[in-house]
Amino acid sequence: MQHAPDLLFRTLADPTRRGIFEQLCREGEQTVGALTVSAGISQPAVSKHLGVLKQAGLVRDRPAGRQTHYSAQLDALAPLADWTSRMTGFWDARVDRLEDLLKRMDQ
Repeated sequence: MQHAPDLLFRTLADPTRRGIFEQLCREGEQTVGALTVSAGISQPAVSKHLGVLKQAGLVRDRPAGRQTHYSAQLDALAPLADWTSRMTGFWDARVDRLEDLLKRMDQ
């Protein structure tokens, strides 16, 4: 099984998938047809991207009659937020140590 941040980074690395996900975040639940119009690519291509997003846990689908509605699952971004927080802490500590070293060198 892939490590969650790796899967999320790989999934969101594609600009089309990222755009679809961002649209769902901004505008809420959408049908494949609505996503196809704004994505500027074919419906089969949008469906394929939605499948990848769904597999990564970033979207959920809800069948309604002949249409399927998709919505963003923001809680799926938690591993990325955790990773970003850890990296921010790591680099903040490094920069603080560099600043201390530079101050000592100036004395």
